[in-house]
Amino acid sequence: MKQVYINSVGSISAQKTFDNDSFLEDVVGYEDNVISVIDPNYKDYIPPAAARRMAKGIKMGVVASKIALQDAGLENVDAIITGTGMGCVRDSEKFVSAIIDNDEQYLTPTSFIQSTHNTVGGQIALELQCKGYNFTYVHASNSFESTLLDAKLQLENDEEKNILIGGVDELGDHTVAIHKLINHIKPEAVKSSNLLDSGTEGAVFGEGANFFVLSNEKKASSYANIIGVKLYNTLPKAEVSQTALDFLAENNLDVKDIDILILGNNGDIKFDDFYTDLQSKTFHNNQQVYYKHLCGEFNTASSFGFWLASKILKTQTIPDVVKLNKVENSSYKTILLYNQYRGENHSFTLLKQC
Repeated sequence: MKQVYINSVGSISAQKTFDNDSFLEDVVGYEDNVISVIDPNYKDYIPPAAARRMAKGIKMGVVASKIALQDAGLENVDAIITGTGMGCVRDSEKFVSAIIDNDEQYLTPTSFIQSTHNTVGGQIALELQCKGYNFTYVHASNSFESTLLDAKLQLENDEEKNILIGGVDELGDHTVAIHKLINHIKPEAVKSSNLLDSGTEGAVFGEGANFFVLSNEKKASSYANIIGVKLYNTLPKAEVSQTALDFLAENNLDVKDIDILILGNNGDIKFDDFYTDLQSKTFHNNQQVYYKHLCGEFNTASSFGFWLASKILKTQTIPDVVKLNKVENSSYKTILLYNQYRGENHSFTLLKQC
């Protein structure tokens, strides 16, 4: 089987990540319980007339994908695989509201057409005129990892050469209100630098789009080599550490081989203890990193962690703002990522320096 490489990245997030020439050099701090993305100049990527008809999630996905393609030096790809938890939720809200407001009559179909989960992947394909494999995974907080696993299998078996993958989710007012009611969002504003010390239930919600070109052909500009991906719908808290060790063993690695452990802590006092054993016991002597204080929590937030890992391996630097402990390494060759959301949809991803 062939090796799989990350050949480019493109990110729209609550940080200024749309500029691939910098790496979290100008970090934006927040004090809120819901944070939006920092918008690039969409006119640089999408004609204004077209952009006006696009929901925010579509615009984020299209621009992030274009940045990734530019970074890879490609005009097209063989396949497009997208992951999203909520899809274009703003258009879904608009359509449902219109049904209520208009007493189920005289409805325009635009919001309904653009509300489907595969709208982002379809719009990217239309822009590129890509007629290849196009699939959207809606697997809650494992949506992005599902795209990664699909692309990895196809590339390993040489079914395709270059595949664009990504995770995208947007914020919607009604959806945010519901999450606040059921305590999935923190009741109070939290400083991003104090997220893990908040001591309260819920997370700080966010949005974003992170896209990558994966290939089975290594380039001089490649970011990292994807070694393994494993997903679990449910995983008891007591088994997380052993599952991580088993995953490493499957890939002929041990704890001492991991230079950085990247964790998906989001400050939710009810569920952050899924990371406790990994932090304080199993990987106590390994350098640890976190990221959701920068981008917020959303179903495909792990794609931001994947972006972070890719940039670390390529630049061989770790921004101080993401450091979780005081262990330091002189170089970074192997990174293990672990994420879960509210005790479900666990994922382990293993990346190596090219």
